[in-house]
Amino acid sequence: MPAKQRWFTALLIAATVLGIALGWLCNHALTPQQNIDVAAGLSIVTDAFLRLIKMIIAPLVFASLVPAIARMGGIGEIGRIGIKALAWFLGASCLSLTIGLLMGHWLQPGATLHLSLASTGAPANEAGFTFADFMTHLIPRSIVEAMAGNEILQIVVFSIFIGSAAAALKDKVLPFVEAVEQLAAIMFKVTDYVMKAAPLAIFAALAAAVCVHGIGMVGTYARFVGGFYLSLAMLWALLIAALVLIVGPRSWRLLGSVRQPVLLAFATSSSEAAYPRLLEKLVAFGIPQRIASFVLPLGYSFNLDGAMMYCSFAILFIAQAYGIELSLAQQLTLFGLLIVTTKGVAGVPRAAIAVIAITLHYFKLPDSGVALVLAVDHVLDMGRSATNILGNAVAAAVVARWEKQIQALPDTNIAS
Repeated sequence: MPAKQRWFTALLIAATVLGIALGWLCNHALTPQQNIDVAAGLSIVTDAFLRLIKMIIAPLVFASLVPAIARMGGIGEIGRIGIKALAWFLGASCLSLTIGLLMGHWLQPGATLHLSLASTGAPANEAGFTFADFMTHLIPRSIVEAMAGNEILQIVVFSIFIGSAAAALKDKVLPFVEAVEQLAAIMFKVTDYVMKAAPLAIFAALAAAVCVHGIGMVGTYARFVGGFYLSLAMLWALLIAALVLIVGPRSWRLLGSVRQPVLLAFATSSSEAAYPRLLEKLVAFGIPQRIASFVLPLGYSFNLDGAMMYCSFAILFIAQAYGIELSLAQQLTLFGLLIVTTKGVAGVPRAAIAVIAITLHYFKLPDSGVALVLAVDHVLDMGRSATNILGNAVAAAVVARWEKQIQALPDTNIAS
């Protein structure tokens, strides 16, 4: 792990410890009303951080999706490999969301919090967000309006049209595609700047929560983190089982060769940081360059297994913390909503927080619930980033196997 990353991780740990300590001291030394006032002051820091995240997510989704679609030749020209890749991505996404929802219901990680809706100023979860609302909300009346309102679903739809048109025009619009890729690079750098404030936001979020609700919340976080990593372990087991079933015994060689990219993503909390090394390892394993180079960029926009599980698990955690029960229809809508809104944010540390914040708004869940998961988000981001890498490695190998194009390499490299 680079020195800067170690220093940042140390800051996050220090912010967590100091936030808990300050919250505990205030909880014991101040009156309940004083604690509420202190928490309100601290929440200004957290709210500012969340606003910064929301500020970057709309241009980031646009700048990530348009080049990805433009570079893969358009929907009409994706061809056999693209269709197989998208089919695998959809299946893996459904598996991830299903495990997250089922484990969230089984473990009930937020049920012991018993937080009050009255203190958040949020409306009760009466009508919610129906499937009909979801379908009619897909089409933007204006992309400017969609971006101003941070309407991610509408931005995704617009980006798909722009990317497909750019793919059809090919070299005529190459400068435009390259300009959008430069915009994406700029937004990644802006994200780095914003995330420098994460330790301060974590300190404020934890201090405010413990100040009002007491040190018992720490135990709930342990249950939340443990439950999430248990869910990830189940997902890893199923992905590896599918890999072995489809690719065969060589799967274990592949898992060994991608160990370094997975560890890099875990250490840096960024899927993007591991991309070059992952591509190199997949080609060395025997996956043709053209397949690996096609499936990976597509997967980085459409195959976010770890992030999708995290979003479903965390949203149930927040709903349980406030005593809100989502109906079956709402959970099915949540399933479809996350299938769409999690696209295009891979490689961006903690971008899932913005997806959660927007999803909470759709379902009339308290926006303040984001602060509950923000305190431990870095720990969870490490696991979901590593899972995203594993998921995309499996996807590339499966598509290559379906195409019968996994090359047999000598025993001195990677044996068949």
